[in-house]
Amino acid sequence: MLRTRLARLLSSRARRSAALLLAPAVLLTACTGSGGDGTPTGKATAKGYPRTLDNCGHQVTLKSAPRHAVSLNQGTTEILLSLGLADRLAGTATWTDPVMKGLEKANGSVPRLADNNPSFEKVLDAEPDFVTSSFVSTLGKGGVATREQFEELGVPTYVSPADCAAGKNNDSGGDGSRSKPLTLDTVYGEIRDLARAFGVERRGETLIAELKGRVDRATDGLDASGTSLMYWFANEQSPYLAGCCGAPGAITRAVGAENAFDDTKDEWPQINWETIADRDPDVIVIGDLTRRSETAESAKAKIEFLESDPSTRNLTAVKKKRYILLSGQAMNPSIRTVEGIEQVAAGLRDFGLAK
Repeated sequence: MLRTRLARLLSSRARRSAALLLAPAVLLTACTGSGGDGTPTGKATAKGYPRTLDNCGHQVTLKSAPRHAVSLNQGTTEILLSLGLADRLAGTATWTDPVMKGLEKANGSVPRLADNNPSFEKVLDAEPDFVTSSFVSTLGKGGVATREQFEELGVPTYVSPADCAAGKNNDSGGDGSRSKPLTLDTVYGEIRDLARAFGVERRGETLIAELKGRVDRATDGLDASGTSLMYWFANEQSPYLAGCCGAPGAITRAVGAENAFDDTKDEWPQINWETIADRDPDVIVIGDLTRRSETAESAKAKIEFLESDPSTRNLTAVKKKRYILLSGQAMNPSIRTVEGIEQVAAGLRDFGLAK
């Protein structure tokens, strides 16, 4: 079955390539408009191609701008949508939250292959000419497929550099660990890479400038020194909390606060409630997830647990109801980490914990 689908993928792509050679004028006149780069929003020319990206130890060569890409994680999908590339997406997958505000219409036009990891066959059915993911594990053993499996079929792949940046160890167990703090520059670098892959570089720079401006406005005059934050992603029995150096670390540094678990380099260590009680954070930043793979995914479920369980109801943050709700995507290295900075900054100001 898989061999048949592979043959069909290659045959279909060959037919599309032939059609492009026979009717380039048709493609250009079928465009839906022009982006800020002077390139069509619907179909891209091959000007400036081939081009190569250095990505997570792989040399990714694109012979032309992708027109039928598949994004395997919400993080990369939202970057592509923010770059105005919905019409070049053949599918998305693996979602923890509703799509970012402002992208609902664009996202609605893109097929959802699966809420979690789709099968390799399902992705191939979408006939991708480029595959992106936010995590090394998505394009690795135990994930959708390895990068090599896609590349053997002539499909280039891309992984968010935040998950393979200097200092990130994905082999240390769980969600990996970091010996160096993640910075937003890595997220901005991903935007530049994807904009270059699709030939919309100016859109990428415009988006980065907008994000930087949002961070500056959110943190202007903010000083939350001496305030401790705890970031809870999921699971009530043995909660996944943020260590020092991932996206929550970038949020914490931006607002000038402290992470109650800054002494662990694990990305999302599981920590018992007794240890949490000893740290007694001033504020609990709660992941409000819509997926259903762990206990206490939604903010509502988390708060109900915090306020009813004997091990948590006497925490300072719980007694004073100091909760800040974030999307799961804001707690992962993504374009929405900026959203996380805005919301944490606003929450600290509301609680009177920021000078």
